[in-house]
Amino acid sequence: MTVEKPTQGSVVLSWMPVAVMAVVAGADVIAGPGVGLLPLVSLGPAFSGLVGGWRRTALIGAVALVLCVALGLYDGLFEERRGFTAMASVAGVTGVGVAASVTRSRREAELASVRSIAEVAQRVLLRPVPRTAGPLQAAVSYTSAVAEARIGGDLYEMVASPHGIRVIVGDVQGKGLAAVETAAVVLGAFREAAHEAPDLIGLGERLERSMARELEGEKFVTAVLAEIGSDQGVVFLNYGHPAPMVVRTDGSVDFPQPPAYALPLGLGAHGGEAPQPYRVDFAPGSQLLLYTDGVTEARDADGSFYPLGERADLLKEPDAGRALEALREDLVRHVAGPLHDDAAMLLLRYHGHGEGKSVPIR
Repeated sequence: MTVEKPTQGSVVLSWMPVAVMAVVAGADVIAGPGVGLLPLVSLGPAFSGLVGGWRRTALIGAVALVLCVALGLYDGLFEERRGFTAMASVAGVTGVGVAASVTRSRREAELASVRSIAEVAQRVLLRPVPRTAGPLQAAVSYTSAVAEARIGGDLYEMVASPHGIRVIVGDVQGKGLAAVETAAVVLGAFREAAHEAPDLIGLGERLERSMARELEGEKFVTAVLAEIGSDQGVVFLNYGHPAPMVVRTDGSVDFPQPPAYALPLGLGAHGGEAPQPYRVDFAPGSQLLLYTDGVTEARDADGSFYPLGERADLLKEPDAGRALEALREDLVRHVAGPLHDDAAMLLLRYHGHGEGKSVPIR
């Protein structure tokens, strides 16, 4: 079990009530009873109620009350109403601070519970990809544009099937919980159909039917499907998604385009060209990067898009995970701030080991 170290800011806030009461007491002794600083002792329990628990607030309130009595006796204020008024002020503020602290603690507990449930749901929805599958080494990066969120409208999955290793990377229309719901529908359908569909066309048709049945045409998803077999090639099926990036063994970069861009998943009922699978050489030593438009459409302060092809050298790092993390950090530096759209990247490296085998996902 790891213990979270308190930050400098939390330490300052923790000691602020004590410091405030010490300053008020010192000022009251120096200035004398005529200035009327004694009621300001109540600032101690007031600040404690904002940052501390109810027990700490009650303790600070008790200390403030004792300090108020001591200063009142020192100043001779109990010979008139001022001393009792100051005590009433401290007691009232302490009571309000304790109530506020209890309410805040309950809300923090509820928020922590909701976050815990959300994190579990996020891990179930976007599971970690296996580090190795057949001849491939894999790494994934996901950066959500929504603060405190680990998932959004982008999706990815990798499945080792009897027909080869099948991959999907997609981008759901819209943001928020509705986009997460759509991503869940697509990923659930892909995980089931990837094992059964004989080819990518059949797999894409299964995804279309699932979206039409579950979402009733309300959402669409741009996506690219990929299948890596044992013939040192990769077959793509593109549904209006950015073209994948292939980095060859000689360092050259290619963005293989489909014969024709099909409509995104979910819009099949509107007609248009059917997607056409196309094959690209994928030999040992090559790298394949599937990504969403949150990567290529990220802009810097001058409005320039992120030059993904020019950053392919960052993928030379021997470890796939560290290479992809270097690319993600470069993307964040390019934007110089939070991303305006979710950015998902899935990196596949062909090492040539275990060719022809279908390795279960770990």
